[in-house]
Formats: sequence, C-alpha cells, structure tokens
Amino acid sequence: MRGAVNATVVEAFDINDVANDVYEHNFGHRPYQGNIQTLSAADLDRYDADAWLLSPPCQPYTRQGLQKGSSDARAFSFLKILELIPQISRPPLILFVENVVGFEISDTHTKMLEILSENHFVTQEFILSPLQFGVPYSRPRYFCLAKRKPLSFQNPQFNNELLWAPGPLLGSDGCMVISEGEQSHGCCDKLLQACQPIKEFLELKNFRDEDLDSCIANVSETSDEVEEGNRSVSCPLNQFFVPSSLVERWGSAMDIVFPVSKRCCCFTKSYYRYVKGTGSLLATNKGTTKDKISKVEDLRLRYFTPREVANLHSFPDDFQFPHHISLRQRYALLGNSLSVGVVAQLFRYLFTNQSR
Repeated sequence: MRGAVNATVVEAFDINDVANDVYEHNFGHRPYQGNIQTLSAADLDRYDADAWLLSPPCQPYTRQGLQKGSSDARAFSFLKILELIPQISRPPLILFVENVVGFEISDTHTKMLEILSENHFVTQEFILSPLQFGVPYSRPRYFCLAKRKPLSFQNPQFNNELLWAPGPLLGSDGCMVISEGEQSHGCCDKLLQACQPIKEFLELKNFRDEDLDSCIANVSETSDEVEEGNRSVSCPLNQFFVPSSLVERWGSAMDIVFPVSKRCCCFTKSYYRYVKGTGSLLATNKGTTKDKISKVEDLRLRYFTPREVANLHSFPDDFQFPHHISLRQRYALLGNSLSVGVVAQLFRYLFTNQSR
C-alpha cells in the first residue's frame, strides 16, 4: 500500500509466527494466523474485499526444487482459495499474484488462468526485477494482475500476455519484450547503466577507514555454516565480516560486489547462514575495485546488513524489526519477501482506471 494506492487492508494472512510479529510491530495489527485452506466462501464473503493480494508458497515451483506443482501439498491452499471464487456472493474485483520464476510454466499456473477466465477476469502477466526500476538488485519474480469485467487495464493490448519488461507500467515501449529470449544484451546493459550504485543503499556508507581497520572479524569457523553467536560485536560491522577460513574455502564460489557495482545477486533466506549461493558479499577494502582485484582474502568481505538488504528491497525507512527477532530470522524473512519498489509500480498500474 506504500505505492500511493488509495486502499485499506481488510485483513492480512500469514502462518509464520515470526513474520506476524514483524507485521504487528510495523502496522499495529496481527495478521490472521492459520492455514487459509480452512477458509470457506462464507468467511471470504464476510471480509467483503475488493482486492486479493496473493503470494503462495514458492517451493512447488522453484527451479532447484522437485517442481511438483499442484501435486505439492503446499500448493493446495492457493488452489482452494481460487476455487472458492465462483461460490462467493461478491467475488473480488482485482487479484494480484506473486511467485518465483518457474510458476508461469507450472500446472498450477494453467489452473489459475482457467479459473480466472471462467470467472470473467482479464489478466496481464509480468516477470520483473528491481534492476528494471533503477535498483541494483537482481531478483526476477513472476506477477499476475487480474481484473474482473467490466474493469479493464490501461493498456488492454497486453491482455493475456506475459511481459518481461515494465513498459506498460511506466508508459513506455522501451525495451518491450514478450519473452525471455527476446531480451537483448543492449537493453540489459542500458538497464544496468540506469541503476544506482550499491553504495547508495548501504547503511554504513559513511563509516571511516580508520574505524574499518579495527573491525576485522574475530571468528574461527571452518564450515560453510556460520553461528552468529560466536561473533565478536566490538564494533557495528564486526559481526558481518566473513571469517577468513570461509573466504579461503569458498572464495572462488562467492559473488563479490563493490560499492560502485550496479548489480548484486538475489538474497535467499539462508543468507548469513551460508556464504555460497545465497547472495552477494561486499568488498570493503577501498584499495580494490572490480577492475583491480587483488587476492580475495584482501577484499575484507562482509555480508550486507539486514537494513541494507531491506534497502535493496525498497523497504521504507521507518520499517523496523522487533528487538527479539534474531539476526538469522531477519535474513530469513527478508529472503522470503517482496521488492516493495516493483510491487508499488504494479499496484499503481493495477488499481488505476477502475470502472464498475
């Protein structure tokens, strides 16, 4: 709702107790906690909601997973909610669905479009990343926007299309592509050039070099997994430095970025717990650049802080975690979260030009 959308949240739903603690801390309301598969048509009618914003579990559709789709038990609740639409006395006018790339080729996606079409919805689908909105963060995600007739989209020529670019959202035809294969290197290069550098999203960007010299990690872990309790916290950055033992072991597999970089990798829920394949690490030694890399051990690699990860997700400045949420839990929640900047643009487009 931070996207300047004139709407009120009727109810929020999440089964994760920790996530609900964070939501309540920021919004003063605790979401309904339980399996939404138990909701009936009568329950949904009582909410009398104009819009449903849905982000179902992604595990059935991830490229690294088993890709069981609708046969995965974690997909049941989403399908149950969709199947209730024709049973509701006042169905929603608008639907918004988010998931991982891969959902668009699943049988769940096919069933979703069938149900929406049978219930008089028109759809426009997107696969978008924060990189396309000036944020140096690669996190492509699938989005489905749906409106029930007689509502219509500002750009109806894209009905029933899957777009890989945000042109309709921005009122531009630039870099308009309708498939992954049509994305050109020139278009991608232009997007990267338009991105802000990572240094603009750092929480501790004004930290002095002399202070940084004293913030050398004081840990001795030898495995890929890092126990946060073993870290010294003598300075604000110390707990975020990558132990030298892990740099020696995994340095060649790490995605290393610099403050001037204009792209970093997607942070997963295992960031900070594991250093390989969970997100980028920041080189803090100002004597090195991406064009002049010395030994990896000399780069003073550190993890992005939770606030910095939130910044790259475009979370508002006043977003906070309750004090009792551990560092590892913060990273896990952020790894499962949405890009507020991308969703805000989608909401502006979705909620514009409604007509009953």
